[in-house]
Formats: sequence, structure tokens, C-alpha cells
Amino acid sequence: MAITTSICNSFLGELLSGTHNLGSHTIKMALIKASPSGTYNDETTNYSDVTGNSDEASGSNYSAGGNNLDSITITTSNAGNRAFVDIADEVFSNVTTSADGCIIYNSSASNKAIAVFNFGSTISATSGDLTVSMPATGTNGDTAVIRIANS
Repeated sequence: MAITTSICNSFLGELLSGTHNLGSHTIKMALIKASPSGTYNDETTNYSDVTGNSDEASGSNYSAGGNNLDSITITTSNAGNRAFVDIADEVFSNVTTSADGCIIYNSSASNKAIAVFNFGSTISATSGDLTVSMPATGTNGDTAVIRIANS
């Protein structure tokens, strides 16, 4: 099927209702295997969407549920009239696995989906580190993964 890089629609409403606190909740990244059977996009609502389709990556030293994202920074820019989230690159250490994308989700809030990402091609590691590179935030968060702007 397909993975489309998207912020999940459900996340937008849940953010406004106070479900997500990206500064204190446990936010995780799970890998979506190569050639998944499901479709992942802005309509993805939960990490269980991936596991229910048996589409999470697997392999040696890869743990179901993925990794905690340990470096999340929230910034407010008065000059840019926006707030944005910077997420550091995530390293899956010493794994043997392949993935076409990933899901970022909030394990503190019933595994609710935040975003899905298509890697553009299959990335793999064999007894090595698999690094998911996150975009730099840019000036005033212009290229941040998550940004809220007051135009």
C-alpha cells in the first residue's frame, strides 16, 4: 500500500483539546516495514493502525513500539508569530531491519498518532545503526515537523 508524509488530522483536534503535551508525555517513533499492507497518511489515528496491519518493522534488536524520542524542543517565536517543535534525529542502535517509513505517536495518550513519514525509499541496517533524520527547524520554525503559525 502507501505511506504519505502527513501530520495526522486526529492529532490536530487532540492538540487543541489538550490530549497531547509534547513537552512531558512519552513520544515514540516506530518503524513501518518495507512494502506495508496498510495505508498511512493524515487519516492515521493510532499506533494500533500499524500493528493491526502487521506493518511494524521487525528484526534483531528492534523492539516493537519503537524508540522514545528523547530530544523534543518546543520553541515560541514572537518574530515569526509561531510555535514549533524540533525533534532530534532518532537512532535505532545495532539493528537488522528495513523500513519504508515511521509513525510518531504519544504512548502517554493511548498511543494516539501524531504524524507519519515516508522515507522515499527503503532504508536498512544490518547489525548497525539505522538513523531517521528529522528536518532542521529553519528560521522561525519554517521547516519544523510540527509548527503552528499566526499569519
